Amino acid sequence: MDLYYIINELGEERENYLYSVAPPIFQTAMSCFPNVEAMRQSLANESETAFYTRGNNATTDILRKKMAAFEETEDALIFASGSAAIAAAVLSVVEIGDHIVCVQKPYSWTNKLLNQWLKRFGVSTTMIDGTNPENYEKAIQPTTKLFFLESPNSFTFELQDIEAVVKIAQKYNLTTILDNSYATPLNQKPVTMGVDMVVHSATKYLSGHSDTVAGILCGKKTHLKKVFESELMTIGGIVSPFNAWLILRGLRTLPIRMQRVAETTPQIVNFLASHPKVSRVYYPFHPSHPQFELAQRQMKAPTGQFSIELKAPNINAVERFCNSLKKFLLAASWGGYESLIFPACTLYTSENYATAPFHWSLVRFYIGLEEPHLLIADLEQALAQI
Repeated sequence: MDLYYIINELGEERENYLYSVAPPIFQTAMSCFPNVEAMRQSLANESETAFYTRGNNATTDILRKKMAAFEETEDALIFASGSAAIAAAVLSVVEIGDHIVCVQKPYSWTNKLLNQWLKRFGVSTTMIDGTNPENYEKAIQPTTKLFFLESPNSFTFELQDIEAVVKIAQKYNLTTILDNSYATPLNQKPVTMGVDMVVHSATKYLSGHSDTVAGILCGKKTHLKKVFESELMTIGGIVSPFNAWLILRGLRTLPIRMQRVAETTPQIVNFLASHPKVSRVYYPFHPSHPQFELAQRQMKAPTGQFSIELKAPNINAVERFCNSLKKFLLAASWGGYESLIFPACTLYTSENYATAPFHWSLVRFYIGLEEPHLLIADLEQALAQI
């Protein structure tokens, strides 16, 4: 299906809303019906009709259709956050006594879901080095139901060989879920490699404006109907019509935003990789990355997020570097128009604080839409403070 047809046309029957170019926000809690039979028919097909906004909504339905087409899946569901989408996907697969195999260092709330929250209900998880597909097979137990992938992850950017992992899952009749937030559907199509369900933090690239929080789950219609009727409707982690509309707006510019960061981010990475005060860069599309060839094979283009290790003598030096930056905001998310940093030392009170998952010298960057030479100049002056 043509990309720009998906962005500009799919799901937008403008004759249904006064031929408005932009779809309206159907800010309503429910729909009414002309008679009992019409209400009965809508209720019987609630996942497809605008019966009650906790389930479906006319604005949200447009977004569902577009995201399913983007990911080349049969259907999509929209949630209030990426965490809600991940939780719904996982909960739809496992029950008491089941086992999950997950890649190391996933999104922090995925980690808490799998290793803290689900543990309370008798579901266990084994965390593995996902860079070697064989580790998935070695971790399988008689009760294993699910492989969870995040390729690449969003701090040190390890990848999984998706096709190889899927083959192992299919051999043992296991379900696969992959977090595709980093690559977006433009740069990586997990379902075409055999993945069962794809999740997104739509807060990131899909919305692209740092003004909304949402999550998306894509997969087969039969399975997502079960998710709709159970995890979505029961727990109620729904997106508001207004936030769905904001993501629709963001999708209009997704291709050009992704093209921009694909052009500018490597310039900044190359500058940092050659700087004497940077010991290492973590970026799938830099030749120094140990999975550089896999990144080129699985993803169509670079994106705007990477990390570096600073040659800093202590946390104070890292903080000086971060506090000296003028063009980068200190913030937790990514995917918008503005450039950001998230220093791992935020998780520390001292160099000896041992529970943080990343070394205190690690700084994650997100490159927005600014001119690269301005960002490089800012980095140069900040690095001089170390």
